[in-house]
Amino acid sequence: MLTSYRRVLTEPGALAFSSTALVARLPISMVGLGIVLLVSAATGSYAVAGAVSAAYMVANALLAILQGRLLDSLGQRRVLTVAAVVFGVSTSLLVWSVQADWPRITSFVIAAVAGATLPQVGSSVRARWSHVLSEPRDIQSAYALESVLDEAVFMLGPILVTVLATAWHPVAGMAVAIVACVGGTLVFTSLRATEPPATGPRRTSGPRPPMPWATIGPLAVVSAALGTLFGAVEVTTVAFSGEQGSQAYAGPLLALYALGSLLAGVITGAVHWRRSADFRVRWGAAAMAATMLPLYFVDSLLVLGLLLLLAGFAIAPTLIASLSLTEQAVPRGRLTEGMAIMHTGLVAGVAPGATVSGLVIDAHGASAAYLVALGAGVVAALAALLLPRR
Repeated sequence: MLTSYRRVLTEPGALAFSSTALVARLPISMVGLGIVLLVSAATGSYAVAGAVSAAYMVANALLAILQGRLLDSLGQRRVLTVAAVVFGVSTSLLVWSVQADWPRITSFVIAAVAGATLPQVGSSVRARWSHVLSEPRDIQSAYALESVLDEAVFMLGPILVTVLATAWHPVAGMAVAIVACVGGTLVFTSLRATEPPATGPRRTSGPRPPMPWATIGPLAVVSAALGTLFGAVEVTTVAFSGEQGSQAYAGPLLALYALGSLLAGVITGAVHWRRSADFRVRWGAAAMAATMLPLYFVDSLLVLGLLLLLAGFAIAPTLIASLSLTEQAVPRGRLTEGMAIMHTGLVAGVAPGATVSGLVIDAHGASAAYLVALGAGVVAALAALLLPRR
């Protein structure tokens, strides 16, 4: 079963850039939740915490595509190095602004700067895989491996930031995220042998290769809806744990959600799929919507954990299929940009998911907020039906 993964990891330099990218991606699962824990502890409001987190996520979404274009044209070393340094400084200032009780607008602005400069390591590592591998089946396995590592990030990150924030200090989780991002990204960019060549801003004449919007458009909507689902599940699970008097269990609960996805991702990467990627996106999105409905009726942390584990099995296969379809459809010279569009969709969706869920939690309690995730899943399933059949 692991032969597919062993084959791609024996590619020269692959293990090094994949493992360092794993460390550099930890803030993806830590900073959003860390902001919620930090701000809610300081203000006592999940709505405010969700709004600050949303400012971070929205800025990240708006600038991700631009960063993707710069990565294609200028190269990963230049762009990621600058982004990592600015992210580290701005995130540190965000923590300081909350702890020092600066005017609330200051925290929103600094959170936006931090989100805008978060290094796009996830898109970059997948672009490296497409550069060093030539066989489509190997690329599929490599993307599945990265999705599994993404889920490892979403297992470790929430546990780490929650334990540090609740058992030590809310600042501790954010500090670890900053160190992981800056350190991991700088090591990643130092691995020059596997870096895709920069295309240059105007190295060729004529128009740029067209983006296949008939495929990318619906996929972006699917990604945005799934991002909304993830944002809603994260904030709602934190609040549900708090209502049960056990907020420290929020991290482990979210880790179970990621564990289900990790297990499904391992299986997905080991299978040689006969069904097309668009078929798997449609069914995966439908499954993600269906698994959200039972969460509304739960009143036990144990039952919630089991249902989140089950729901997680729909995540990785859907995201792997989405990225595989993107890799198949997007021109090579715009691949990082295409991956960034998918990332933008996910991140752009997290912001309204977190914000709306925070408002619902403050007004009606945590269980009702799981309906936000259900609605997002339905939107993803409907958008997936618009994908061209391949």
